[in-house]
Amino acid sequence: MIVLSILVALLAALVAAFVYRLVVLRRGGTAAILRCLPNDAGLGWRHGIIRYGEETLQFFKLSSLRPGPDSRISRQGIEIAGRRSPQDTEFDIMTDDIVIVSVRDDDSERAFEFALDRGSLTAFLSWIESRPSGRSLRGRPPGMGD
Repeated sequence: MIVLSILVALLAALVAAFVYRLVVLRRGGTAAILRCLPNDAGLGWRHGIIRYGEETLQFFKLSSLRPGPDSRISRQGIEIAGRRSPQDTEFDIMTDDIVIVSVRDDDSERAFEFALDRGSLTAFLSWIESRPSGRSLRGRPPGMGD
């Protein structure tokens, strides 16, 4: 009887985590496919949702039960390393209109690739280009508004 109670409690916790993650993903974002680098060609891609914040980009994997984002990239540290089209086995999960963008996060020294459609790519690049420069952030006294 105790074992059954423990199993029911674990199942309830798993269902609660799944429902919570589903609610988080339903709040919206931009559809994207991401992989951490280095990785073998065509491997490691994860479908998910990108949310743009004022200081970070947050990536939520569709297949995760983690309560928060699975990856965060600093807006100030992000650097575009290159663009390319899908190759070889990547066409199994992507179409011709997808653009793959290589990104480095200088703050965490990690590298990623994002697979985005043209509209999502425009939003991504706009988010990066509209960030405040490091000079303007340094020159502003703490707590001063615009």
